[in-house]
Amino acid sequence: MNTTFLPHAAASAPSFVNVPALSAGQGIEVSWARHQSEVREAQKLRFDVFALEMGARLPKTVPGHDVDLFDDFCEHLLVRDKASRQVIGTYRVLTPAQAKRVGSTYSDTEFDLTRLRAVRERMVELGRSCVHRDHRHGGVIMALWGALASFMQRNQLDTMIGCASIPMQHEGPHGMVGGGHAAASIWRQLKATHLAPIDFHVRPRLPLPVERLNDTLDVQPPALIKGYLRLGARVMGPPAWDPDFNSADLPLLMRISELPPRYRKHFLGA
Repeated sequence: MNTTFLPHAAASAPSFVNVPALSAGQGIEVSWARHQSEVREAQKLRFDVFALEMGARLPKTVPGHDVDLFDDFCEHLLVRDKASRQVIGTYRVLTPAQAKRVGSTYSDTEFDLTRLRAVRERMVELGRSCVHRDHRHGGVIMALWGALASFMQRNQLDTMIGCASIPMQHEGPHGMVGGGHAAASIWRQLKATHLAPIDFHVRPRLPLPVERLNDTLDVQPPALIKGYLRLGARVMGPPAWDPDFNSADLPLLMRISELPPRYRKHFLGA
């Protein structure tokens, strides 16, 4: 574990590591972590959201922080509240070069990604996205996505993948729905409306047994997944079960070329 600086940050993305924090309106600003202390702030927010709020079982590498082996190889995007300087939103980004150095992506641990071979050289993995419970409004998400889109454009990358989680206790219109039934129902809906082309289909390593679950429930995807879909995301296959996070993880694919025109104009000025 690095203790002071991220030694590979400059090598993996020289075009952005020295970019100053950018104002994003609504009292927030966006920046990329350049010191380990800033990464720790992101990991602390992740622990608060995933462990304390959602009940995930996380490694106790650093008490009160969510830390895993991929963190040292990722770039960490931060959204801060200007007044308090608190990190209120974060993403981590694993570039193609860094995925080679660590040996895989996080998504490889949950899915067989064999069919993505052709796009790996231009593919980044997004992960560990979370927003503080007091700041879950569109401004934080749009700020994160604006920075991500600029990052992709600057570094000539065109494909994003990630695992989007559906809690096993998911809130439906009539209360909480457990046991994976909500996830099965969401997968049924998205398979019909947002399935990626067959060239991008992947298989879960630990499948959620959707065939044995009630997939007829009237439930909506979590807000973050709905946001991804509005940005043109596609689901690449059925969900995997993540026992540590007690969630069903959907494999999602997003391509810059498939951003809807209104978002291309907003994020890329095109």
